[in-house]
Amino acid sequence: MAEEKHTMQLDPQPQLEEELLGGKRLHIGLLGNYPDTEETRILLTPEACGLLTSAGMSVCMEEGAGIDIDFPDEVYAEYGVKICNRKTALEQDVVLSFAPLKPEDVLKMKEGATLLCMMADSLFNKGVIEAKLQNKITLCCLSNMLSFNGEPVFANIIDQIDGRGAIMYAQEHLSYLGGGKGVLLGGVAGVNPCEVVLVGDGREIYAAARAAIDQGAQVTLLNNDISALQTAQVLCGKRLTTLAIHPKVLFNKIKSADVIIMGNTTRQFEMPRNLTMAMKESVYYIDLRDTHPSVSVPRTVAMAVSNVMVNLLNDMALMEGIDRMIAATEGMQNGIITYKGQLVDKLAASYLGLPYVDLAVMIAHPN
Repeated sequence: MAEEKHTMQLDPQPQLEEELLGGKRLHIGLLGNYPDTEETRILLTPEACGLLTSAGMSVCMEEGAGIDIDFPDEVYAEYGVKICNRKTALEQDVVLSFAPLKPEDVLKMKEGATLLCMMADSLFNKGVIEAKLQNKITLCCLSNMLSFNGEPVFANIIDQIDGRGAIMYAQEHLSYLGGGKGVLLGGVAGVNPCEVVLVGDGREIYAAARAAIDQGAQVTLLNNDISALQTAQVLCGKRLTTLAIHPKVLFNKIKSADVIIMGNTTRQFEMPRNLTMAMKESVYYIDLRDTHPSVSVPRTVAMAVSNVMVNLLNDMALMEGIDRMIAATEGMQNGIITYKGQLVDKLAASYLGLPYVDLAVMIAHPN
């Protein structure tokens, strides 16, 4: 006799009826990644979905969405998730996608629905924004959202993983299996550690610096802002060497570096082309402005982001939808790009040459 399958319940708490949510039970659509991109990250693990379904929410996931984080559909189904096609997932009240959606998918969403996604260049594509305005989609960029203490919690998570991932990439490149000389970043007793040179500022760079220091590497950070270097030394400790960017100093560090990691400097700076001639042949070079190492560890990303997503969606359900949540939560307002058919992000409006409406005015006069 075939084994009977049961849906997993995390706790014995009863399902909330729709009337307990004011007749507005939250219906969530979880999307997978486009097959023509290198994106691997998604926003919810099966366990996180289980917490949402146990709280009375409906989660509808596009079939195969969890493959990139090594979770088959069956595991999500065990936690109460409904497995569906992409069209059905797009038709839910709240749609979750790590990467911004293409215009054709935006137009398949329910009019007036909400899309939660992370920041990407395609978010400021005119066709993408116009599709959202046409379909009256409320677009929330999670990367721009702030927590109750003013921290961009989603962006912090990705930046930290990207920074640590850059060191993971570097160690793999230096190893024999990675085609390198077969050395450890940190060396051992009696052997010099590798030299890691970072140029830039911000969470990704600091995370990379701490990860390299933890592995025993000799780490130097260069920037063109002394106050930023002072902050970096406080956050990363005395083992971090900090240097101002000067031509001779930069040349000497680049010439001896085994690993070079570029990020955003406080004041605009580009690595001079002639310095590439001074680099070692075996050097590992990565630019975090163009590359996201976190795509190599999407399961870690999903677990970390899920911790925040569950709280966010629970709050949204308690407030009976996103409208009240936006009105009551200043940190969430920071992430709103479009709202009910209006472009409310001033930077995006200026960049795309589209009209802009103040979100505060819309909230104050909802009609």
